[in-house]
Amino acid sequence: GQGDGWVTLVDGTRMGDWTEVGKANWAMKDGALVADKITEGKDPSYLVSKESYKDFEMKVEFWADDDANSGIFIRCDQSAKIDAKICYEVNIFDKRPDPTYGTGAIVDVAKVDPMPKAGGKWNTYEITAKGSQLVVVLNGQKTVDVQDSKHASGPFALQYGSGVIKWRKVAIKP
Repeated sequence: GQGDGWVTLVDGTRMGDWTEVGKANWAMKDGALVADKITEGKDPSYLVSKESYKDFEMKVEFWADDDANSGIFIRCDQSAKIDAKICYEVNIFDKRPDPTYGTGAIVDVAKVDPMPKAGGKWNTYEITAKGSQLVVVLNGQKTVDVQDSKHASGPFALQYGSGVIKWRKVAIKP
């Protein structure tokens, strides 16, 4: 419930307040925030949080189809242009050509082997950032436990790149 420090940005009834970078057809449908196409240009679309976060826990429920290229970008160095170089990208990308940094990994920071698959079902991500320690748990299984200090704090972002992505819950506890 409220008062325990958790801030819920997305739930079954609301899509939350975000700054959109790049355009996709984000909409609330059947109790989830959904995107399934880029509506302008070719670049991915990002929903960027208005607040910045340093140390936090995050709980996310998402559904991805097999073709989805998505992810949760955390501790971004800026909010106007998002990519895996200025943020940590906790990936959702079952068909990534190099699966080393596919679903369950943090791109270019923490590899995953073997890569778990998220396509075709509801999944949970639990992400903890505390100082230089980053821990990612996908569906109850730890996929990342790494020390990295490139990015200390910043907003986070939800990515739509391709396929279908649905977010049923996005909550963060600073």
